[in-house]
Amino acid sequence: MTDLDRAISGLKGHTICLAKGADLLVSDKRGIMPMMELLAAEKDLKGYSVADLVVGKAAAILFIKAGVAAVYAKTMSRSAEDILRRYGIPYTRENSAERIRNRQGTGYCPMESAVLGCEDIEKGYRLLAAKIAETTGA
Repeated sequence: MTDLDRAISGLKGHTICLAKGADLLVSDKRGIMPMMELLAAEKDLKGYSVADLVVGKAAAILFIKAGVAAVYAKTMSRSAEDILRRYGIPYTRENSAERIRNRQGTGYCPMESAVLGCEDIEKGYRLLAAKIAETTGA
């Protein structure tokens, strides 16, 4: 069983699962928060495979920054596919969407919108951190 297979199996009942060898990381938090927290904690994620329910460009940028080896998504935006392809990260997905919608279904995901025109990974990370601070008041 590959790390990606293990991540996909581990996704059941969770929002995200990362796998590398015997290590399995799962979270039930929504959106990009699990990855933002792992990156803030300086967790070494190089070489991990990740399975996520929804992958927009924001999540893809965080996966690239973390150095993941492969990505699986139940639903992935086209901009996420584009940037993962550009950075040479293999991905599979069940469903494709033009853009990821917000949780209320009234518009687009604010995190994906924050980085839509951004192609620089470090700048994207800073934009996402600023957007989270803005929306949480932190």
